Amino acid sequence: MYYQNILETIGNTPLIKLNRVCEGIKATVLAKVETFNPGNSIKDRMALKMIEDAEKAGLLKPGGTIVEGTSGNTGMGLAIAAVIKGYKCVFTTTDKQSKEKMDAMKAFGAEVIVCPTNVDAEDPRSYYSVAKRLSKEIPNAWYVNQYDNLSNMQAHYEQTGPEIWKQTEGKITHLVVGAGTGGTITGAGKFLKEKNPKIKIWGIDTYGSVLKKYHETGKLDKNEIYPYITEGIGEDFIPRNYDFSVIDHFEKVTDRDAALMTREIVRKEAIWVGYSGGSAIAGLLQMKDQLTEKDLVVVIFHDHGTRYLNKIFNDDWMREKGFLDKKGITARDVVALRKNIELISVDKKETIASAVKLMTENDFSQLPVTSDGRVVGSVNENQLLSKVLQNPAIKNHTVESVMLEAFPFVDITTTVESLSKMITAERPAVLVKDFKADRNYIITRWDIAEAMMR
Repeated sequence: MYYQNILETIGNTPLIKLNRVCEGIKATVLAKVETFNPGNSIKDRMALKMIEDAEKAGLLKPGGTIVEGTSGNTGMGLAIAAVIKGYKCVFTTTDKQSKEKMDAMKAFGAEVIVCPTNVDAEDPRSYYSVAKRLSKEIPNAWYVNQYDNLSNMQAHYEQTGPEIWKQTEGKITHLVVGAGTGGTITGAGKFLKEKNPKIKIWGIDTYGSVLKKYHETGKLDKNEIYPYITEGIGEDFIPRNYDFSVIDHFEKVTDRDAALMTREIVRKEAIWVGYSGGSAIAGLLQMKDQLTEKDLVVVIFHDHGTRYLNKIFNDDWMREKGFLDKKGITARDVVALRKNIELISVDKKETIASAVKLMTENDFSQLPVTSDGRVVGSVNENQLLSKVLQNPAIKNHTVESVMLEAFPFVDITTTVESLSKMITAERPAVLVKDFKADRNYIITRWDIAEAMMR
């Protein structure tokens, strides 16, 4: 027996029992290892399904161009199918995605356009907006839109869900999925719930994403949105592929915990898994008290660790992000030493004069700039005073007109050594997030110096 082409090898990935990495969990935990797909990720399934459905609907014609905004894995799946079927590919992605993902898509002949991460989905610079624009400008192009294309969800309803049900002989009690576009968790979850309504569907979200709060309240809270490092999960809007009635619970996991757990999986189970796999296991461990010896948990391992060689599996990158250092003074210690370190910000529509007054009254040298409660930029004393001295009338302009890049968010466990490297002349402060307490702080080089002198 042989396959006619590589597309016929998509699916039927193995379930593998996890042992050492799940110590302390009473249940049996099985990983659905999607790296066995030809593109090394679960996205191969829905990529092929979306293309075939578009062909049937007449949306994708011979010799056409496939246009999509992707974090990498969907692009890879689309590119593989495009090679076999004779299509061109133009993909947009964000500057936070790993170089390996971009290079992989290019290897299959795709054109890749990099867009900024920290902009709203509706912003014309976002990778969503650029993809939409290109699909209209390029002749004979088809815009995939994996977020709202319901063939995404249907692929997992037809394939992933039935495979898991069959492989566990219907004994599965919990499905744990890192949630992004919503296709996997909704499609597979819907199928499994139809087979047994008692099965629990747990989604893994990341801090900086709106999914968990939307699921719990039905409201999209933009205050929940801020930059995060974890790739492949979390959203700042709600894709159409979500059916939240299928999902029982969302659990949030920090960037740091997800990164460290990804490395643990590789070293303890010898399964080379990507960032979202680490998120899924870290989240499962946070919920382990809800499990018993009778439970059978299936965790989706979405993609392969080779996508993250220059990030998670690079010690220098891990140290730069403050993920590896575990000793010495941390941001938590710096925060504890200060009484006035709570985050105070200025709205982007406020005047420059208002920002200067706020800094003067509070003896601040810099301020985060917000929009609807979300951090979108920054201003500092030297910058504003320089602008006002050059042109006094500018004091009545909005802060938005002169704001600089937003200060980065870091976890409260980040070491002072890592913090000190992040603070530069161009970036005079960092924002600290205490995820468990849901509180934000700002730290400057003077805060670090004071902590080090004590």
